[in-house]
Amino acid sequence: MKHHVLVEQIISKAATAHIQLSVEQLIEKALLNKEGQITDNGAFAANTGEFTGRSPKDKFVVEDDQTKEVVWWGDVNNKIESHKFESLLTKVINHLENREVFVRQSYACADDDYRLNIEVVTETAYQNIFANNLFLRPSSEDLTVQNPEWLIIAAPSFHANPSVDGTRQHNFTMIDFTKKIILIGGSGYTGEIKKGIFTVLNYVLPHQKKVLSMHCSANIGLQNDTAIFFGLSGTGKTTLSADPNRKLIGDDEHGWANHSVFNFEGGCYAKCVDLSQEKEPQIWSAIKKGALVENVRFFTGTNQVDYSDISITENTRVAYPIDFIENIACPSVGAIPENIFFLTADAFGVLPPISKLTPNQAMYHFISGYTAKVAGTEAGVTEPQATFSACFGKAFLPLHPAKYAEMLGQKLNSNPNIKVWLVNTGWNGGPYGVGARMKLAYTRAMITAALEHKFDEVEFSTHSVFGVSMPLSCPNVPSELLNPRNTWADALDYDNKANHLAELFNANFNQYADGCSQDILSAAPKAQASA
Repeated sequence: MKHHVLVEQIISKAATAHIQLSVEQLIEKALLNKEGQITDNGAFAANTGEFTGRSPKDKFVVEDDQTKEVVWWGDVNNKIESHKFESLLTKVINHLENREVFVRQSYACADDDYRLNIEVVTETAYQNIFANNLFLRPSSEDLTVQNPEWLIIAAPSFHANPSVDGTRQHNFTMIDFTKKIILIGGSGYTGEIKKGIFTVLNYVLPHQKKVLSMHCSANIGLQNDTAIFFGLSGTGKTTLSADPNRKLIGDDEHGWANHSVFNFEGGCYAKCVDLSQEKEPQIWSAIKKGALVENVRFFTGTNQVDYSDISITENTRVAYPIDFIENIACPSVGAIPENIFFLTADAFGVLPPISKLTPNQAMYHFISGYTAKVAGTEAGVTEPQATFSACFGKAFLPLHPAKYAEMLGQKLNSNPNIKVWLVNTGWNGGPYGVGARMKLAYTRAMITAALEHKFDEVEFSTHSVFGVSMPLSCPNVPSELLNPRNTWADALDYDNKANHLAELFNANFNQYADGCSQDILSAAPKAQASA
């Protein structure tokens, strides 16, 4: 096995270096080191310590000649000087001296044309289980010839000195695109490892390989037709992409190349809050020996997880290899998509249950990344809150969102048979508190109709504010639901709310407008003057 030059240095100075241990061996080490315990179904449960989620304000990108004019600097990508990174890297390597370390080689990107070889050094065994489960796993033959291109070093017990090291506080995640190193310190949250590589691919693939990187799920049908699902938390992305008649390509991160859509990962990192066998049978069944459960509590006196207990965090998670679930595509690659779904849970009750987008509208809504959440549980508080996340993954974008949107537009214009759909899984007949949430059976029927080309011969009408095309009929869905204005008791109230939502869209989009083409800007919703 060939190691990264810095890994050779770490191995030579470590008290013990465990290289490419099996998950069973890692669990033994994790138990010995008191990193967690075994659950009643055989999974390993770890506590990630002080941090139970990502710390986006503590994510840094090295500013150098390669990145200075390319990276989208700001609150998503904080600058760090190259010499500061070098200094911290040296300190972390010295910190690992005479300690037990865990080394693993993995890779990202299921399409071999874009394979990214990775070497991971972790301070804990559970982090190495995570790396095994989430990244793609090389064969023993691969390991004899694989040259690591990117290095991840994760040292949760190392604390930075902000006044000296240039960090905000003692924890940090730093990416050096020139040295091809991700350096993580002060946090044991494994999501930093996963999203570190996702951020890398969001730079390397679009900027250097002309491949569109996407925060989405994807599946493939019996006719080899690929579908992509974008959506923020609570929009139904996981539920709607899990279709018994279609094979899952992946649930979170994908690339769209000239001839393929491919999974970046070899596993899933699923939320566990309120998990039940009835609601999420695939995830429930995947929590077994070899899976890593994070930050959960147990029923008193047992090793049975209480998924309703969020006293540590609401962000309880399980990491498992993708083959822990049934009905997956092997390898995790599909053809270019025939259908793209933007999922939103519009709690304002304005957007149609399903509508078709032009390429310009697709670019606009891609940059917007909209959903809406209920404001809270206080008595009388019923006004929804709009949530926008550029490209449905703003926190992981090293480039300006328009770069990704323009790539999407180019692909759509080059492949005119691809259809893009905006699907509202939220409210109909009024906003939250007045209307009702769209029935899952209706949403499934609309997505099935799109996948089966049932809308090809259907007449469409145009939304007066958002300009999207609404089908006048859909199999197994009452036609009166398809135009949201017709479902409200007072059409004027609907118009006012539609104008209000349009203004929220436009206000959010102002922050990206300078980097966008006129084609994208032309697709903005048009608020109407009040009668």
